[in-house]
Amino acid sequence: MKNNHTTTLKEAIHLLKLKQDQELLELKDQYYYTYESLKPVNIIKKAFGQMTQSSEFRGNVLSNVIGIASGYLTKKVLVGSTHNPVKRILGTLLQFVITNVVTKKTEKTIDNEMLRD
Repeated sequence: MKNNHTTTLKEAIHLLKLKQDQELLELKDQYYYTYESLKPVNIIKKAFGQMTQSSEFRGNVLSNVIGIASGYLTKKVLVGSTHNPVKRILGTLLQFVITNVVTKKTEKTIDNEMLRD
């Protein structure tokens, strides 16, 4: 009778040790995952990845690129590569105005398209 209890107790101890080893491995894996996810580089990557998946962010980037490109091209066409400081200042102001106008118009257009979808 005593032998039977001893064997059962040894088996229970053995199973508990196996369970403890398994839980230790899981704890180590979780520690590594947490350590990696809290690195500043990984936090930045994750945040940037979430931002780029946002359709609003992509729309804003697209409208800004279109606005900047159109302002730059307008300045180059109208002012060219002059050395006159007054023309250069006026060209920069024109570029700024055109960039803002085009950016606002494309934002409205993109927002309306998003609402339709």
